[in-house]
Amino acid sequence: MSKKIYEMITNQIIEKLEQGVIPWRKPWVNGIAVNWKTQKPYRGINTMLLDGGEYATFKQIKEAGGNVKKGEKSHIVVFWKMLKVEDEEKEKEKKIPLLRYYRVFNVGTQVEGLETKRTYETFEHNPIEEAEKIKKEYFNGPSFSFQSGRAYYVPFEDRVNVPPKKDFEDVNEYYSTLFHEMVHSTGHKDRLDREGVTGKISFGSENYSKEELIAELGASMLCGVTGIENNTIDNSASYIQAWLKKLKDDKTLIVSASQKAQKASDHILGVEFS
Repeated sequence: MSKKIYEMITNQIIEKLEQGVIPWRKPWVNGIAVNWKTQKPYRGINTMLLDGGEYATFKQIKEAGGNVKKGEKSHIVVFWKMLKVEDEEKEKEKKIPLLRYYRVFNVGTQVEGLETKRTYETFEHNPIEEAEKIKKEYFNGPSFSFQSGRAYYVPFEDRVNVPPKKDFEDVNEYYSTLFHEMVHSTGHKDRLDREGVTGKISFGSENYSKEELIAELGASMLCGVTGIENNTIDNSASYIQAWLKKLKDDKTLIVSASQKAQKASDHILGVEFS
């Protein structure tokens, strides 16, 4: 039964990739990285460069009467600036994008004298029993923590962290996020020993990107087993599309990634590999 569901999920995602999908977003609402002064969320690659919290530049902090704690190191925020240059061949100006950056500090942990401007919205959800059962029956699985702002798996601690249910407007997205990190944990050296988890990994590298494909495909498969895939499939396809672009839009990678995702899902479910 699981194999049939896995194939259905993989096919749905491939169809979504062919159609074009909505931009991926983080499905939790609390703890994301925002500018302290404007409360606007950071976008793009900055969502992965910054932990959740409020950030401000040194100038903004000083102007507001705060101080950066002694010894604290800044974080980088990147942005594109359009630069006007002369096109000698066409004898006119043209614009080229230039990658720039500036430095910020976390107001909550690195700054004194400033108060938070954030307001938090929380949601009440009933647990989905089938999804809770999968987490509970993950034999010899990792430890779990539920801190707001980030979802990740730490191999050397063998620990999964996801924001708590109350941070998600849609409880299905909570479980999809949880399953994603659980699939990463199957790559631990004492489980399936996947290179994308145990090897030397840098953000955006080929191994990192392939591991993200495996994790999101595996999460979609586990959502399919619990019957909630229809509520998460668009978001998953969008996330997968973003990583495929890192891999030159090679959709054939879905096939090899889905095979590893099947093994990961089966491992979590405690069934023999098919």
